[in-house]
Amino acid sequence: MSKTDPTALDSAAAETLAWVDKAVIGLNLCPFARAVRMKSQIRCVVSEATDVEALLSALCSEAQLLRDTDPMLCETTLLVHPQLLGDFADYNDFLDLAEEALSQMGCDGELQLASFHPHYQFAGTEVDDVTNATNRSPYPTLHLLREASIDRAVQAFPDAEAIYEVNLRTMELLGQAGWQALQAQCRRDTSEAAAPVATPPPST
Repeated sequence: MSKTDPTALDSAAAETLAWVDKAVIGLNLCPFARAVRMKSQIRCVVSEATDVEALLSALCSEAQLLRDTDPMLCETTLLVHPQLLGDFADYNDFLDLAEEALSQMGCDGELQLASFHPHYQFAGTEVDDVTNATNRSPYPTLHLLREASIDRAVQAFPDAEAIYEVNLRTMELLGQAGWQALQAQCRRDTSEAAAPVATPPPST
């Protein structure tokens, strides 16, 4: 992807949001995602970063924006970075740096970081285990969530601890062929209507 290619950036955002709609919400992998998506409270921004320092800077900027914004306007942020950390091992190592950067900002207890990657692999699984797809996004993605929102969602969903097991069964039933078909549909959706590079910073 060219750093100056806005079409490619738009495509990355569009495919990521199609994945949110088709996989995260469509397969009910996250029971809490539908409401924030329907209310347009998900901010999706595509970083042009090509080095770790630039990505850390983008992450901290997005974290601060989220902290400064009314949750009714922006509940959560997806930071997509297509040009960096395509290798899952490198991405996994980067997460420690990301967590430390957020901690230094004083985000502990306020923001939480979730991780998604095209080659996501849970410990103890094989690369081709379809259950890994629960965390497989079209591009490497860092997900910033509000701790307060997570707490409210868990209270509203008393069996929240069972979500992980339910998701594993969902992916096993879907199978590799079903997962590949879903990915293909996301790409088709992307070609039909590209999303903006980033949702505009909400007005506070």
